[in-house]
Amino acid sequence: MATVEARGVSKSYAGRTVLAKLDLTMGDGELVCLLGPSGCGKTTLLRIIAGFITPDAGEVVVGGTDVTALPPSARRMGMVFQSYSLFPNMTARDNVRFGPRVGGVPMAEQIKRADRLLEMVGLASHRDKFPHQMSGGQQQRVALARALAVQPQVLLLDEPLSALDAKVRAQLRDEIRRIQRETGVTTVLVTHDQEEALSISDRVAVMNEGRLLQVASPAQIYREPADGFVARFIGAAAVLSGVTEDGAVRVGDLVLQAHGARQHVGGHKVDLFLRPEHVRLEKMNGHIPPDAVAADVGDTTFFGSLTRIRLTIPGLSEGQGLWADLPSEHAEQFAAGSRVLARWDPASPRVISRN
Repeated sequence: MATVEARGVSKSYAGRTVLAKLDLTMGDGELVCLLGPSGCGKTTLLRIIAGFITPDAGEVVVGGTDVTALPPSARRMGMVFQSYSLFPNMTARDNVRFGPRVGGVPMAEQIKRADRLLEMVGLASHRDKFPHQMSGGQQQRVALARALAVQPQVLLLDEPLSALDAKVRAQLRDEIRRIQRETGVTTVLVTHDQEEALSISDRVAVMNEGRLLQVASPAQIYREPADGFVARFIGAAAVLSGVTEDGAVRVGDLVLQAHGARQHVGGHKVDLFLRPEHVRLEKMNGHIPPDAVAADVGDTTFFGSLTRIRLTIPGLSEGQGLWADLPSEHAEQFAAGSRVLARWDPASPRVISRN
């Protein structure tokens, strides 16, 4: 296994910058997700690491060796594509042993390696099936086993789950993490699915417009987004725009408690990001305490065990409301159109400068 470093990597097409002097280091045995919207440059970076695209500037270093000038075949990397790319005229076993066969591995070892990997991905009983005889999830498992069969020092996954239905995607996501931990192979996964990235990564690299905005653990990315884009892109959050005032945030006529406001001088323009799971609701009793705001219950969205309630705050402009995630049995007591008290721990909101 090996570390992977992108050092000052840049790439442009027809004058449009796709990657801008990007630096990223992935540790030995680490699983890092490149996460971002379409067109942010994440797939371009992956293909530069793989050797399919040559950067305009910068280096790719694997295990301390500069591989920028090496072709893909000389980089000892396995790659899994979104489209599976299995050979239709080969069985699952023959697809998996294809790489070792091309690499000159003896026949007995090819078969042994293929059978072991097919068992690892849960397809031992399907080794003699052709791709058209298997489901999409099974085909993607074969593609993963094939990528691992060459015993790569780096495994690259290019949105490998996006073509699968939700249930299969969740199952295979967990399998990828299990297999990655079992093999210890350094893995880079490209995805635009934040749930996928947060659930299986050691670290997440959030990208936008060819730049790295934040690289951190899933928990840190979620709880401590580095800027407004990351805060908006990761998870659900209400965004309240205002100015700092005495360690709080003034939004319209309301003064909202948020410890993060203390990091800014008074009168500083900020956005206050508040996750719906941090908002608590109580029925109105005629009095509004200083640590709460009055809000009107709007639309609700049922997620099974949780229900998300949209809240409108009187006096604030449209879009300056809140959400609250409550256990569904508890949410039933707050009827649409009713007025409630909304509270949160002042340590919960993330306060980010707009200047």
